[in-house]
Amino acid sequence: MTHKRWFQALIFSILFFLLILLIYYTNFIFIPIFKYIGAIAFPLIGAGILYYLTRPLMVFFERRLRTGRIGAIILVFIVILTVLTVFITYVWPIIEEQITNLVYGIPGMIAVVEDIVYYIQANYASIPDQIIVAVNDFMGNIPQHVQNLLDHLFGFLGSIIGQVVSIVAGLVMMPFFLFFMLKDGERLVPFIIQIFKKKKADNIRSLLSKIDHVLSSFIQGQLFVSFCVGVMLYIGYIIIDLNYALLLALFGLVTNVIPYLGPFIAVTPALLVGTIQDPINFIWVAIIMIIAQQIESNLISPNVMGQALNLHPMTVMTVVVSAGSIAGFLGILFAVPVYAVVRTIIVHFYQTYVESKENKEEALL
Repeated sequence: MTHKRWFQALIFSILFFLLILLIYYTNFIFIPIFKYIGAIAFPLIGAGILYYLTRPLMVFFERRLRTGRIGAIILVFIVILTVLTVFITYVWPIIEEQITNLVYGIPGMIAVVEDIVYYIQANYASIPDQIIVAVNDFMGNIPQHVQNLLDHLFGFLGSIIGQVVSIVAGLVMMPFFLFFMLKDGERLVPFIIQIFKKKKADNIRSLLSKIDHVLSSFIQGQLFVSFCVGVMLYIGYIIIDLNYALLLALFGLVTNVIPYLGPFIAVTPALLVGTIQDPINFIWVAIIMIIAQQIESNLISPNVMGQALNLHPMTVMTVVVSAGSIAGFLGILFAVPVYAVVRTIIVHFYQTYVESKENKEEALL
């Protein structure tokens, strides 16, 4: 029996490898399919995230207010529109102003850094020549680095503008996807498992339930935790009167979605801006980040997320760095939930295999 399983696994591996080769050498056939998948990926993923965020709200409206499913969905959409209206009316103008000020303030920041370097050179003659040369080279290249950054930024914005039609189409499709996910999401599992026999259907139902739990825990929990961290950072930045406080806090909110590595990414621009504004702010920004992370890790996360994902920090860092090198910032954002889902699938089937093997051994006894 063991040899038969190994033979089946070998045949499956060979067929899978041949399938990959076939797709690689005939990829031109699949280009239209990939384009179609790419076109619906944005609204589908966006609607999926909103689905997990708003599903508890829909359940609350449906059960507590007894509005019925359609009535609860309508109330959910009203809440979403209200949040968007408040954001566009009150928050976005501040973000726009701070982005404009940041762009115009970059030359001034460079000048401040140059003054600091010249002061250090003038007052600390014992600094090794190699360090002075390296610093001078770095300072001399700052304008070029800034120009390259702006070129990449404008190129990115240009590509977005070039795809504005697909983005608008995706935004238009997203509410429809969300509506049907909220309305018929519970029917997806029965629809999938009906093609399997009862024993396998129970196994697949259990797997889909675990995947749903992982995605729900990550999206609801991690985004709520990130929102709390963003609010704490904003309050702290306002207290020390840090420039671009809202912009830096929003950056911290977004990057904090990335477990473990997110806080280190979030604090870097805040430390830079704070130090240029006033060197003492380096200490204050670091203190604010430490306090926010201590509250998050010891109070918020244990109560909100618990051990839902149960991922080792080293594993998360490896996955995030690898995904970032392959798919850039989007890879960093989606690396952890994708890995968590894949891990859940592998662990589930492994446990199923072990249980099946133990049951067979008990039956023989």
